[in-house]
Amino acid sequence: MSSAAIALPPPAPAKSPKKRAKSPRKKTGPTVSDLILKALSTSTQRGGVSLAALKKALKAGGYDVVKNNARILIAVKRLVTKKSLVQTKGSGASGSFKLNKKPPTPRKRKVVRKKKPKAKKVKRASVKKAAAGGATPAAKKSPKKRRKSKSPKKAKRPTAAKKPKKPKSPKKTKRRVSKTRSAAKK
Repeated sequence: MSSAAIALPPPAPAKSPKKRAKSPRKKTGPTVSDLILKALSTSTQRGGVSLAALKKALKAGGYDVVKNNARILIAVKRLVTKKSLVQTKGSGASGSFKLNKKPPTPRKRKVVRKKKPKAKKVKRASVKKAAAGGATPAAKKSPKKRRKSKSPKKAKRPTAAKKPKKPKSPKKTKRRVSKTRSAAKK
């Protein structure tokens, strides 16, 4: 029997995996910080709204508090640092919060103008001074300043005058009277 050669199709060139086109995320609804500010603006409590009450208000508004707990905490911290909220109690993201009555004013950036470097004036030694003093201008150079060492030296504190120690009074010892002796005396 003769072997028949089976022609195999040539292997297809390796295809690079298709890259997913990143679709821009569509924002649906207000941000967490907007929801927090809206919830705090409707509150009537003088001392501020606690974090638990704030979460209840967000949940009542239809926001998934359990899923987005970390986002709420971060948004509260950010609003406090931006001074949109005032923290009346607690620290961090816990405690009570209320709206800041005086909203922060945006900082104005200072415009720094660069000064043009002035042309350096070359001092020339007058002929009269050189003749009278006899010294050349090169000899009048100030000595070079020493560089400071990199490690800062610790400032020495003045030692306070030591108070003289008072001699300790000897401890008074109480006499122990045994029960047998006191019973014998009676």
